[in-house]
Amino acid sequence: MTITAANVKPGLPESGKPIIEARDLVKHFRAGGSFGHGHDVIAVKNVSLPIYAGEAFGLVGESGSGKTTLGRMLLRLEEPTSGQILYEGKDITHLHGSELRQLRSAIQIVFQDPYQALNPWMTIRQTLSEPLKLFRGLKGAALDREIVRLLEIVGLPATSQKRLPKEFSGGQRQRICLARALALKPSLLVLDEPTSALDVSVQAQIINLLRELQRELNLTYVFISHDLAVVGQVCDRVGIMRYGELLEITTRDQFITAPTNAYSQTLRDAVPEVGKLLPIMQLQEGA
Repeated sequence: MTITAANVKPGLPESGKPIIEARDLVKHFRAGGSFGHGHDVIAVKNVSLPIYAGEAFGLVGESGSGKTTLGRMLLRLEEPTSGQILYEGKDITHLHGSELRQLRSAIQIVFQDPYQALNPWMTIRQTLSEPLKLFRGLKGAALDREIVRLLEIVGLPATSQKRLPKEFSGGQRQRICLARALALKPSLLVLDEPTSALDVSVQAQIINLLRELQRELNLTYVFISHDLAVVGQVCDRVGIMRYGELLEITTRDQFITAPTNAYSQTLRDAVPEVGKLLPIMQLQEGA
C-alpha cells in the first residue's frame, strides 16, 4: 500500500521541502536455490516517504518489516531495485565515485551494536582521526582541537582518545560512535536501533544525549527501532512498516494516544507503557 493523503495524519509539515525523500522505493533480494533457481524476496514495496529538516522520524515495525533495508537505501548502502531517493531535492539514486563520497559527509549512520561498530585495535583518537583527515583535511593542532570537541559534545573527557574500545562500557562506546558520525558535520543521521544493545538506564542517557545534540546541531534523525517506548521519547513523526510496506505515517502524539491503522494499534497495545509516555513528554517539553 502506498501512502496517500488519506492515511497521512494531521500535524505533518505543510510547507518547505523534505531534506530527504523516498519515491516509490522497491528492494528485491534473491534468496534460496542455486543455478538460477532461487526466488525474489521483496523487502521494501513501493515506499514513498518525505523527511523534513530538523525532525526526528521514527521507522517502526517487527523484525523483517523492511525498516532497516529502507534506512540503508536512504544512505545508499543498499541499491534500490527501483524508485528514487532525493536529498535536498537532488536525485542521489545513482550517485557513484566522488559524488557519493561527498554525500557521505551529509548523511551518516549509527549502528545498533557499539561493540562491533568500532575497530578493537584502533584507539579512539585513531577512530576519530580517520574521517577528519580524509574528508575534512584536518591535521596538527586543528585535528587535536576537533577530536577534543567531538568527545566533549558526546560527554566524554579528552583523555578518552588514548584508550581502546575494550576499555569502555556499551553506553560509552555508543557515544564514541556518535562522535565519529558527527565528525563530518552531517545534517542527517540514520540511527539503526542505537539503544537496543544497552541497559535501560544507559538507554535513557543516550536518548537524552540524542535530543540535546539534535537541538544544538540542528540535526535530522531517521530513528529505526522496534522499541516503541524509545520511539515515543525521541521522534516527532512515526512511519509504521509491515512486510515491506509503509502502512501509515502519523505524529508521535497520534500514534501514542489513538493510532488508526489496525496494525499500528496492535503494535501500540503490545507495549502498554507507550500510552503513558505522552503526558510525560508534554511535561518535559513544557519544563
